[in-house]
Amino acid sequence: MVCGRGGIGRRAALRSLSWKQGGSSSLLDRTIKHLKTYLTPCNCALFVGGVAGVWYRMGYNSPTYLERRDGVFYFVRRIPSDVRKHYHHNRIRQSLRTKSEARAARMVSSMSQRLEDYWLGLRLQDLDVPAITLVRAADPNQPNCGFELTDALDLYLRLKGDGRDKVFVRAARRNIGYVIEALGNRPLDQYASSDAALFRDWLIARDMAGNTVRRVFSSIRSIVNLAIKEQGLGCQNAFAGTFMPDGMRETARNPISTDDLKSIQARCLAEDDDLRWLIALLSDTGMRLGEAVGLLKADVHLENDLPHIKLAPHPWRRLKTPGSARIIPLVGMSLWAAQRVIANETDTSFAFPRYCSADVHNTNSASAALNKWLKQQGPSDCVIHSLRHSLRDRLRAIECPAEIIDQIGGWSTPGVGSNYGKGYTLEVMHRWLARIQETEAVPATPPTNSAQLQGVR
Repeated sequence: MVCGRGGIGRRAALRSLSWKQGGSSSLLDRTIKHLKTYLTPCNCALFVGGVAGVWYRMGYNSPTYLERRDGVFYFVRRIPSDVRKHYHHNRIRQSLRTKSEARAARMVSSMSQRLEDYWLGLRLQDLDVPAITLVRAADPNQPNCGFELTDALDLYLRLKGDGRDKVFVRAARRNIGYVIEALGNRPLDQYASSDAALFRDWLIARDMAGNTVRRVFSSIRSIVNLAIKEQGLGCQNAFAGTFMPDGMRETARNPISTDDLKSIQARCLAEDDDLRWLIALLSDTGMRLGEAVGLLKADVHLENDLPHIKLAPHPWRRLKTPGSARIIPLVGMSLWAAQRVIANETDTSFAFPRYCSADVHNTNSASAALNKWLKQQGPSDCVIHSLRHSLRDRLRAIECPAEIIDQIGGWSTPGVGSNYGKGYTLEVMHRWLARIQETEAVPATPPTNSAQLQGVR
């Protein structure tokens, strides 16, 4: 028997040797060398065999939970009794798919650690929370920021609603009304991100399209953000960063085909009234409906060698972006519509007085009337905004540069370089729009080879 530091026996001897010895040789080699001075060769051999067994169980030579079968290593481990109720079996056995002992040892170490962490979580689930009786219950009368959602709306309209049309005010009130209907009117710091997720699901349940849900959230975020900054509130915007799932119903605005567009334009020529002038004007300019409805006759310049519209903001109608203020050449049906508007003698300076005056800019009413008529003339899914999509496709078809397309339609052009200079001249834009008329006026090229002829048949 060998006495070691901290106890008597083989394990104590090993600990003693590990503490005393140094050098580059292995601990097992040093143990054997040391024992030869105390034991006979026979006893030394027997004792070394026992030491090797202890060594294996202690994990110094080969990793535990490792088993080899047909050269392949397996991870094998019994499941502790206190977590066994969560398993169908009492032992884990999983192939490591390797014949390398070194790699298997690394994998076993990682798997064992992950299991221990997982089992610890299972054990904690079964424990009572310490000092749960000391946790203070939520107090509905707990002090809050005192600034409610309706206060945020009033602040928003006071600061940003000046000079805006009724549509802006109505949209803000409607969106905040949705929140109040779904969640109630609370102080801003009493809304949580989980409430925002419930509100999103509430909107989806009302069969709102995905782009409508995003637009509602964008409006609410702006209202709440402004209130937090202006009032110096120390809370987060609960409606910021709300996840929008895939698969929401989307409203597609498809362009109108060239054939359908020509048919619609022909009907505009036949009916020849202010509603058809408005459609014809949009069809070959790509303007937004609100931009066209808010035009003055003075914005239309037919006296120029190149007739055009000078689109600018007005007190009754703002423009969507700074780039929306632009000059738009008049060609084709848009030129005809502009001529009809100017020739129409009225006692007002507005181009479309049915929907616009100094006090009213009623784009929604115009949209409803025009969409109803369009669906009777073209595809059932076409809307007035489809004309804007169509113009972009028609310009693409003649390989018009994207930056010119953006300038004609008032779209934002990506990149810093677009902010330099004054942009393209009226002559350049007029040339590209006129090319659309020339291209679409040319009949399709007749088939010339046998394959094309067979396709025609």
